[in-house]
Amino acid sequence: MHVALLPFLAISTLLILIPGPDTAVVTKHALLGGHRSGVQASVGVAIGLTVWTVAAALGIAALLKASAIAFLVLKIAGALYLTWIGVQMLRTRNQDGATVAARSASSVKALRQGLLSDLGNPKIAVFFTSFLPQFVHGGAVLLPLLMLGAVFAVLTLLWLAAYAAIIGRSTALLRRAGVRKTLDRFTGVVLVGFGIRLAFERR
Repeated sequence: MHVALLPFLAISTLLILIPGPDTAVVTKHALLGGHRSGVQASVGVAIGLTVWTVAAALGIAALLKASAIAFLVLKIAGALYLTWIGVQMLRTRNQDGATVAARSASSVKALRQGLLSDLGNPKIAVFFTSFLPQFVHGGAVLLPLLMLGAVFAVLTLLWLAAYAAIIGRSTALLRRAGVRKTLDRFTGVVLVGFGIRLAFERR
């Protein structure tokens, strides 16, 4: 058995740095609740990736890839969830009381939203099923697939946590009410956009 680790690390790093729905969710929590909430959302994303890793290694994700109905159901659920988060963020900035409540959102909520954002994206299941096996050659594949998926999840966690810390501990400029309002609305629009795009994506 041979695992092509270096090519895997190189490609994974590039893929992780590309912003997506998970990045938008982390941005939301880092802006509203500070770097700790952003890090918790990052942990939720990493847990979601770990779940998809196990699913891919055990073949469950392959079944999802083969079933058009299962893929569609999960895709619509994920799209609705992302859109709902985006709309909530847009509404929050229009209500001062809600804004205060959003900023004090619990770490559990941040972790849950990061987790559900990742689990609600069936493209990740298809991606893991197609991507991970390319770097494993010969012999038993279960443990190598689990290892590669775990590495991908850890790399994602490190990047998103660092990103959340930067956003959450931003300069005074980002903490000004007008600037935060603009950033929050922008992030809300991005989340809604990702939700709509996910709803119309094909396998």
